[in-house]
Amino acid sequence: MADGEEHEKAAKEIRDVFRILEEQALGEDDFFGGNEIGLADLALGFIASSFGVIEQVVGVKVVLHATEFPRLCNWINKFRENPAIKKSLHPDKMFVFYKQRREMILASRP
Repeated sequence: MADGEEHEKAAKEIRDVFRILEEQALGEDDFFGGNEIGLADLALGFIASSFGVIEQVVGVKVVLHATEFPRLCNWINKFRENPAIKKSLHPDKMFVFYKQRREMILASRP
């Protein structure tokens, strides 16, 4: 919800969290618990399902790069392509939701 320097600080904090997921939580498997979607994948699924949409709404495209986070990006792609997940993703609706939410928060700032 920030601008300028606050954007950069928030982006760095998000990258730090992604680095932990990349280096410590994801192994060589497709998903957090192995080669099938499990509870951890579902709990973290908001990253895979909404991250690109949030970047569009905020106007930031520098947080999640495949060169910096190859395993996390692979997980996102595999998660999104799972038939059960894919049919429930609605990027257009999520964009509208996050855009309205951001506008509401920005309007309430002093």
